[in-house]
Amino acid sequence: MSKLRRQLGANTLNTVETKSLFDIKSRTGNLYESIAIIAKRANQINIAIKEELHNKLEEFASHTDSLEEIHENKEQIEISKAYEKMPNPAILATQEFLDEKIYYRKNDDDLFR
Repeated sequence: MSKLRRQLGANTLNTVETKSLFDIKSRTGNLYESIAIIAKRANQINIAIKEELHNKLEEFASHTDSLEEIHENKEQIEISKAYEKMPNPAILATQEFLDEKIYYRKNDDDLFR
């Protein structure tokens, strides 16, 4: 199991549960700011998952142009199915945000006043 999957999948459930908007807002004082932070983290998670998947699938890639040599690889299919079953990056990012595992900082607002 990869480092990313161990990190992300350790404390996450495969089910979706409703999150309190008040809990999300309470970390920053602004719901939209909290959602922006979660969205940025979800994008980071998504990019990392895609890179990891492509690296694993690249091991099985055939670099020939012949259509006769293209065949289904059961290991590739199993890897793809495992990644399809992983939780959505937005769900993972929201849980990280609520568990206070995301570091963020505000720019100084006085610079623009």
